[in-house]
Amino acid sequence: QVQLVESGGGSVQPGGSLRLSCTPSGTWHSISVTGWYRQAPGKQREWVATFLSGGETRYAYSVKGRFTISRDSAKNTVYLQMNSLKFEDTAVYYCNAVAWAPPSSDYQTYWGQGTQVTVSS
Repeated sequence: QVQLVESGGGSVQPGGSLRLSCTPSGTWHSISVTGWYRQAPGKQREWVATFLSGGETRYAYSVKGRFTISRDSAKNTVYLQMNSLKFEDTAVYYCNAVAWAPPSSDYQTYWGQGTQVTVSS
């Protein structure tokens, strides 16, 4: 089975920065951490950033220019660097992966446990 271990969340002031990390653990035949999502209080989970298979990145308009997604291939770890944080960025942030792992005979999607990011003065 696959677990996604997240870290890096916390409380920051507006304009501050945080870097989130997502590292898979468990066993798999093939895995790819595809991106980050977030869920603010009272709202649905929304897509934030994606690291495409070809290495290109895509961002939600609300975070473009402020957030950067990157990866360490040797560790299968994906990061989300968040700069110039705003009140509106307050949410639980989740990473997502697709993996082919026993006992499944097909690729499935996996979610991390989430890490809280709070932006307040």
